[in-house]
Amino acid sequence: MSDIARRAGVSRIAVSYAINNRPGVSDHLRSRILGIASEMGYRANGAALAMHGAAAGAVGLVMLRSSAAVTVEVFHRHLIAGIQTELSARGFGLALQFVADLDEEVAVHRRWSAERRVDGVLIVNPSLDDPRMAAVEELNLPAVVVGGAPGTQGVWSDGAAAVTEVADHLIAQGHRRIARVSGPANLRHTAVRDAALRRAPAEVTIVRGDYTGASGARLTRELLDRVHPPTAIVYDNDVMAVAGLGAARERGYDVPGRLSIVAGDDSPLCQLVAPALTAVRRDIPALGMQAARLLFDVIGGVAPGSVQAETGRLVVRRSSGPPSTGGG
Repeated sequence: MSDIARRAGVSRIAVSYAINNRPGVSDHLRSRILGIASEMGYRANGAALAMHGAAAGAVGLVMLRSSAAVTVEVFHRHLIAGIQTELSARGFGLALQFVADLDEEVAVHRRWSAERRVDGVLIVNPSLDDPRMAAVEELNLPAVVVGGAPGTQGVWSDGAAAVTEVADHLIAQGHRRIARVSGPANLRHTAVRDAALRRAPAEVTIVRGDYTGASGARLTRELLDRVHPPTAIVYDNDVMAVAGLGAARERGYDVPGRLSIVAGDDSPLCQLVAPALTAVRRDIPALGMQAARLLFDVIGGVAPGSVQAETGRLVVRRSSGPPSTGGG
């Protein structure tokens, strides 16, 4: 900026006012300074701009996951990819951090806001009693929820419709004992999916996992060791479903003859195992892009809205079929 000031024959303060679009210089002088800055290839330092109240050029995303878990879980990998696509097109960066609980996430938001590290944040996996939206409103930090319920501020998809399609598929095949291995009970989408499956005309059992392969395998063994085991199990993600397939084989279950398996997320993992897994396919990168676009609208002063993403659709493969005689 000092080099620009010398070349323009003005003070460094005048250059700062012109580049940061602040009052204090005439339109003619501002145009001349910006022209010189462009000729010299000037690029603003993001950290310095943040300290002076200008745009940080970054969006924040905090996840209640370990970085290792994200590398194997398709949903968050694809979500980040979609977000990055939209951010890159606008010259923005992504501030990504992993935390252990919601209180720690709120603390991260407070720190980012105080340091002006981000222009807004994306909030994923809203819970039933979620402190994050109240916190960002208090901080006046632009925010968009990813995966909320209809009518909420953010981008959401119809999880109930996807689960109903899965249930209808299994009922049509003759299944009457269906189990669901879900994620944590406090998540909004968990409650929506639970309610949808419970409406099915079948004996429904729901157990709670944590999206890891270890929980998927353990819960599958427990379900199959029951006196009246389910003839079909629906898993909330691809990792638990693949692990569940392995656990079923350990117990001597033929898939799909004795047990049908459905994954709540589709991924290459679902197609590489044998039999390939029936799964719910969603355009997760598109969800990330939609969320980022909505956040840019909110950052720009547009009132936050509610955007419905594409509903997941069932992709039937070889892991689901009619139960063996007497098994339904």
